[in-house]
Parts: sequence; C-alpha cells; structure tokens
Amino acid sequence: MRLLNILIGKNLMGRKLFLGCLMIGWLSSCSSVEVTDYKDTTPTLVLESFFNGPLKASGVVHDFSGKVIRKFNVTMEANWQGSEGVINEWFVYDDGETQTRVWKIKALGNGQYTGTAGDILGTALGQSSGSALRWKYDMLLPVDGDEYQVHFDDWMFLVNDNTIINQSDIIKFGVTVAQVTLIIQK
Repeated sequence: MRLLNILIGKNLMGRKLFLGCLMIGWLSSCSSVEVTDYKDTTPTLVLESFFNGPLKASGVVHDFSGKVIRKFNVTMEANWQGSEGVINEWFVYDDGETQTRVWKIKALGNGQYTGTAGDILGTALGQSSGSALRWKYDMLLPVDGDEYQVHFDDWMFLVNDNTIINQSDIIKFGVTVAQVTLIIQK
C-alpha cells in the first residue's frame, strides 16, 4: 500500500511511473487476434481444396519500417492424397535469386494442420477457422550469405474461391523485423 501511495501521491515522477506501469499493463492485457475470431467468415478456407493443382503468387517483403525491400513471384504445384498434401514452390526474386521449397502438409481434422519443409525447423502448426488460417513456425532464413533463425506468424485469408491474401510477420528475439505480403491465385 505504501508503494501505491508513493506512486500516486503528490510526487510527479511517481505519477508518471504509475501511469506508465498502467499503460504497459493495459497494452500487455490487450488480446491479440486469434484464428477463431474468423469462425463465422466466408468463404471457408480448406487447404485441401484451395491448394490443389497449379497456383501462382506474387509478393513483397517489407523491412521493419514498412519499406518494400524485395519483390518476388512464385509458381506452385499442389496435390493431396487423402489427408497428406505436397506443395512445391519455385520462387524467383527481383534480384534474380531463385529458391525452391517443398511443403509436406498433413490435415489432422478440425481445421488443424502440420507442415514440414527443408528450411523449416521442426514442424509448422496451422489452424483454420472460417476464411482464415494461421501458421506458426521457425525457419532458417538466408540473408546475404548467412542464415538466421526466425519465427513466422503467418496468416492466410481466402478472399474468394480463387484468391488468398497471405500476411506474415518475421520475428527475431520477439520483435517483428520484416513482413511478407503475398497474393496466391488459382
């Protein structure tokens, strides 16, 4: 109680500290968006349906300030055998760099998915609800000849039967260092 009196008493510095603590507490108590917030949205995103056959995508990478630092195009080929899918991705970046990724996806039911790929550390975990799907995974990201371990918070939104908008935060040490925006079309 004495600490509270000191913080909110006549001491201006104490008041500022108290208000700052309240603000931090308020901000940290604000809940982040959850995939279940989209449960009533349509059209319903089912990976097995959308990611089946040939697809094309175009995207940009934004640095921490929002500046576009890279552009790229992706050709994809996806197919499913029961609850297991393979998505082949061929990237071509605006600087001429190319990259290939092969995702192996497993549908677990109830909108839950797991995925692996060569540059993904461990297993990606996905959850869909309504028109949204959220992936969380760690990745080795090549940058200028080095590799960095980063975390991806990856959201997909089915806009219509032929278009997904994908927004990813790339996180290092708990801080978003870059974002990727990608439009995927059948």
